Amino acid sequence: MTNEFIHVQTLNEITERKPTYLAIGSFDGVHAGHQVILKRLVKAAQAAQVQAAVLTFFPHPKRVVKNLTGPYYLSTLNERIEILRDLGINLLITHPFDKKVRTTKADDFIDQLIEVMDLKQLWGGDFALGHNREGDIPYLQNLGKSRGFTVESMSDLHMLDGQIVSSSRVRNSLSLGHVTDVKLCLGRPYQLVGQVVPGDQRGRTIGFPTANLDVWEEQLLPMNGVYASLVTVGGQTYLSATNVGTRPTVEGKTVRVETHLLDFDQDIYGQEIQLQFMQFIRQEMKFNGLPELKEQIAKDIQTIRTILEPTVTE
Repeated sequence: MTNEFIHVQTLNEITERKPTYLAIGSFDGVHAGHQVILKRLVKAAQAAQVQAAVLTFFPHPKRVVKNLTGPYYLSTLNERIEILRDLGINLLITHPFDKKVRTTKADDFIDQLIEVMDLKQLWGGDFALGHNREGDIPYLQNLGKSRGFTVESMSDLHMLDGQIVSSSRVRNSLSLGHVTDVKLCLGRPYQLVGQVVPGDQRGRTIGFPTANLDVWEEQLLPMNGVYASLVTVGGQTYLSATNVGTRPTVEGKTVRVETHLLDFDQDIYGQEIQLQFMQFIRQEMKFNGLPELKEQIAKDIQTIRTILEPTVTE
């Protein structure tokens, strides 16, 4: 197979029926465990000279089935697409998970897959296809005997630091501010992408102007606090001090993501930036006025330089 990459949003958009090894899963965040499995899929597909495909759903099935509200995702859909492409996937289907998909019987859904692709092998883990989750792994293995495909289990558990790598672990670590563990689990720093929008300009008055980031409201934020971070803007990466929180010293009410880029003095309003969380520095706290806050920010920045400067100069 070539290194071609095709992304479609529904099964009906697939225009060429090819022999396929297909993995089905949510793959939110595409953590290290997902990556191990998908690299194995790509290698197996290349050996068999068939295309490697992934069927993932958006919105997340749990969000729909359990009627979850508020921030939930570990990455934007675009970030998920980019990571899957870089893993060598040839065909990516980001199929909508709606009432129709939710109530489709497993047999019927498999028949839809076979209609648009020559399904040779189905890779599945701890999931079940179809209405009432009837299509579990044993069911699909039996179905494959009559439909002409085999099932490869993706149930191998990937361990790091003696713990299973999972989306649940990532979400829990984010809630505790443990962004170093998140980086370990994802194989990359946790990232937010968004446009720089006007804030209240208060940081500029104390000598530490911040970029106020308009992030996707459905993506999870780390626990409120101050973080050593990296910001990429205009193709350049800068050290930064990021605050996630309500800014209690100035009686803030809503959670914001604000970052102060070190050794940087440019107008970036309206530009999209990438913000990567590298290490937790301290919890958000209320100070006795702006002078005390200014003094603490200066200390935070020195701490961040000590942590990050050696890593960016290696």
